[in-house]
Amino acid sequence: MIVYHGSNMIVDHPRLVRQNRTLDFGYGFYTTFNKDQAVNFAEKVTARRETGISCVSMYETAELEELKNKYKLLFFSEANEEWLDFVFANRNGSYEGVNYDIIFGPVANDTIYRTFIAYEEGILTKDETIARLKVKKLYNQMTFTTENSLKELKYIGQLPIGRDCNE
Repeated sequence: MIVYHGSNMIVDHPRLVRQNRTLDFGYGFYTTFNKDQAVNFAEKVTARRETGISCVSMYETAELEELKNKYKLLFFSEANEEWLDFVFANRNGSYEGVNYDIIFGPVANDTIYRTFIAYEEGILTKDETIARLKVKKLYNQMTFTTENSLKELKYIGQLPIGRDCNE
């Protein structure tokens, strides 16, 4: 299958880089099946960092079923209570559970940011938050969290989104 990674540069050799902020699935190399989501993220990263060119790197990797047989994989099919607890713990830096090689599930992107913040601040209950999330179109993310799992990503090129990232 093909996955995409949006950034302010081409990433032909994925690696794990510590972030200065907490993310949905914690520390790892984030990819998605959705081209538009990768393009959007590339544009946001480039604007935030104020350097580079918006680029989407493409990779080939095994199908999820095959990856499940080789790695410790956590799979969320939807934004449910388990997903919400996991994302919440990762975003606030309190996750101390099992370490996984690969994590797959919905992304808490900008379209649900206000809902998620309202939950974090205690304005919405867990049930109210999940109910609101179920009516949103949530994209997916697949996060590779170990050096070993990164070996599954084979760089196959860039997705054209404007200027060539190799310029």
